[in-house]
Amino acid sequence: MAFSNAFFILGVVTVAINMALPAMAAVYTVGDSSGWAIGVDYGTWASSLTFRVGDTIVFNYGAGHTVDEVKESDYKSCTTGNSLSTDSSGATSIPLKTAGTHYFICAIPGHCGGGMKLSVNVKAGKASAPSASPTPSSAKGSPSDDTPATTTATPSTTRSNTSSGSRVSPIVGVLVVSWICQFVVRLV
Repeated sequence: MAFSNAFFILGVVTVAINMALPAMAAVYTVGDSSGWAIGVDYGTWASSLTFRVGDTIVFNYGAGHTVDEVKESDYKSCTTGNSLSTDSSGATSIPLKTAGTHYFICAIPGHCGGGMKLSVNVKAGKASAPSASPTPSSAKGSPSDDTPATTTATPSTTRSNTSSGSRVSPIVGVLVVSWICQFVVRLV
């Protein structure tokens, strides 16, 4: 009897994990395999994706580039020197904390004008975007949560979420799975 109860509980835990994981936030790799580089059409890349609050965009690039979050006016004119945040580590993760449009450029002279600029429209709430593969990255701070938002898309990314259901914070998902596992251990 205890053996069949254990299998039942294992089945419930498996279902809970499968429900929680697809609802987690997505991670997009800007430019997909091309990364953050001159000559990539980031507008087309971003236009095929739906970015949501809680998602993360990851910029992968070589030496000689930067990722600067800027205001809309600086994005449009490729003006450098007024960045809200900047990074040149080669792997920049930007958590999308607020709805609206977020603007990114490479501040190296001539690069923004050569196409190294990205605008992502971040939506609040639930629902998913097209699927892609997750990409690990190193986190860097960003004032995305303080920046007013508005409109366009321009990079290549990868999305790890393939669910069309609602999203749940990864922390909530881990807490739910932990609670279920604790419940299972007590029953066995």
